[in-house]
Amino acid sequence: MASGSIPANTPRGQRLRSLALVGVVLLTPLLFIGRPDWLPGGFNFAAWNLGHVLLFALLTLAVNPRRWLGGWRLWLASTAAVLAFGIAVETVQAGMGRDFDLRDLLRNLIGLWFVLAWQPLLTFRVRKPAITAVLALTSSLLLVYELSTTGVQAARYFKLEHQLPQVYDFDHSNPSSYWRGSVEPSSRHNGDHDQSLKIELGTKRYSAASLYRVPSDWRDFDTLTLRLHNPTPEPLTLILRINDIQHERGSNALNDRYNTRLNLTPGVSSHTIALEDIEKAPATRTMNLRQVRRLTLSSNGLSEPRTVYLQELRLD
Repeated sequence: MASGSIPANTPRGQRLRSLALVGVVLLTPLLFIGRPDWLPGGFNFAAWNLGHVLLFALLTLAVNPRRWLGGWRLWLASTAAVLAFGIAVETVQAGMGRDFDLRDLLRNLIGLWFVLAWQPLLTFRVRKPAITAVLALTSSLLLVYELSTTGVQAARYFKLEHQLPQVYDFDHSNPSSYWRGSVEPSSRHNGDHDQSLKIELGTKRYSAASLYRVPSDWRDFDTLTLRLHNPTPEPLTLILRINDIQHERGSNALNDRYNTRLNLTPGVSSHTIALEDIEKAPATRTMNLRQVRRLTLSSNGLSEPRTVYLQELRLD
């Protein structure tokens, strides 16, 4: 038996391995199931991704490779095995329409390395204290780094949910964390804020800027107000789309969300929409204003690129 192992034939070791194995059996199917959508945006993804760390930590405890290997062979063989398994899983997921995520491979290794590094310390079977301490510290820093990603997303989510009545905070220096599309902050045409959101629209059939991280609960408000600046002398028509979580879980049908046209005259134009109209927009149901998920401004078949500035986006 290698130094630093938890004896597999003791009641304590057997119980630990059995419990870890149960956890592995319960968590493994989640690798092939899409991330849940009960929380919006990056916080949901970051929290879900921590499952990779937990799964491979439990798998390491369940297999307990120290029963056969020790020293550098233990680390090399275990790392190679987890990498091979992770690549196989990511390949299968890619075949199911999901992205091949190299960061998931790192998360798998963090779970493995953390258990391998800390086992000798927790079982008081340390043969090389200096090397063991470095490995434990390194694995802990990697785990803290991964946890910090979730922490940042949690703080962002908390701020997002408490920024109402502002649907979007125009003070953001990096709107790409909230919007998809060609957007950037601008000091021009900024209205009541320090900056506006500059939106570039192309000549594709469908060109859009989509706010995908949005405060979700709109129930305490009556209207939505948008103020935009059209810097050209030609009018411009934009399509405003709003949808809830049920729409994103469904077939993305046009009649299952709110759609309206915003006619932008040259200069500033303000548009106020009753939330009652948004709530009644789906053809066969009521929109869930407690779980709004996306707001999109789009153009359709422009003959030349256009620019608009979003100055205000709030609930009243």
